[in-house]
Amino acid sequence: MPDRAARARQFTLAGADAGFIDDPYPTYAALREHDPVHPLGPGSWLLTRYDDVLAMYREPAASSDKRREFAPKFGDSPLFEHHTSSLVFNDPPLHTRVRRLLVGALNQQAIARMEAGVLALVDGLLERLAGVAEPDLIEDFAARIPVEVIGNLLAVPHAERGPLRDWSLAILSALEPAPDAGVLERGNAAVEDFKAYLATLVADRRRHPGDPRVDVLTRLIQGESDGERFGDTELLHNCIFLLNAGHETTTNLIGNGTHALLTQRDQWQRLRADPSLLGTAVEELLRYESPLQLNNRLTTAPLRIGGVVLPAGSFVTLAIGSANRDPAHFADPDRLDIARKPNPHLAFGQGHHACAGMNVARLEARIAFGRLIARYPELQLRGTPQRDRRIRFRGWRTLPVRLG
Repeated sequence: MPDRAARARQFTLAGADAGFIDDPYPTYAALREHDPVHPLGPGSWLLTRYDDVLAMYREPAASSDKRREFAPKFGDSPLFEHHTSSLVFNDPPLHTRVRRLLVGALNQQAIARMEAGVLALVDGLLERLAGVAEPDLIEDFAARIPVEVIGNLLAVPHAERGPLRDWSLAILSALEPAPDAGVLERGNAAVEDFKAYLATLVADRRRHPGDPRVDVLTRLIQGESDGERFGDTELLHNCIFLLNAGHETTTNLIGNGTHALLTQRDQWQRLRADPSLLGTAVEELLRYESPLQLNNRLTTAPLRIGGVVLPAGSFVTLAIGSANRDPAHFADPDRLDIARKPNPHLAFGQGHHACAGMNVARLEARIAFGRLIARYPELQLRGTPQRDRRIRFRGWRTLPVRLG
């Protein structure tokens, strides 16, 4: 339809309306059909097809270094220092060294040791829900799990975890396509407060090291056996990164997934009847409502993507949420199917920048969904949920429920 094609070609992320925030998938479908390599402005492009997003993830000439992009956005600020120091926004060799240190601290043995603690945490949260008059599944459940899990990994004292979520939300909200001055001010303040807190925590841990097999902060301070370790500033920013990345995406995965299952009740009942589907259910919920909807790259050489030549120095936005609904790779992509196989979704990225904590998130989600359904099989939505009004990160601000 001409109107649909015209709307697709006029689309901008910075000018996205409330309808797009509520349901971006019709717009993504129109872009995939009519303008899959979509200009967002001079030297800036949006990719919406699966093949193009995957190609950009795997392209050696697609840089993750954000210094050029973030300098005009953040200026000489704490946000700039943070977002250009952490794992996700760097290229080799810095990315390789930082990833090696972080992944070494999140190895399979470490994750296996976490499982009993995550089970106990989730069961405790679910038990407490029974005493809440008007439970909110985000505030009272989904948001608490990753903060506690990463807090345990870094051995952050329980009494000191209160500000972590607000700091995380403030820092990550600055990554939206068009943050206003208030968002930037809160983000910069959060980076400074977070660093000050972590500097005290790190100093204490240097004096009193924990067991590096279970205390990730001690392991990061001590570094690898070959002597490789973080500098002082790198250490602080990558601890912030661990807490932010682990908190935001996992909260959204659990919240988005629960909402999807409750609004498509046949899939809730299917999972209740067959818990062996938990593994494929988590993958499908990652695909169906990807917690991270947008990612970015900078071309370092001319690239032909989707039949369009992108000049060197182009800013490229990868629409993960669109790629994961592409009918060229997913049959009936707007249908939730918790047994879907194969399911080559891109929610965790691909290649060298695949999410370092993906298996931690999978563990948390598998336990959260499994125990929630077992404990409250008649769970229902209560009232109207409030969606988070961000575009890059997709989730719910509130998810009021009735336990049943």
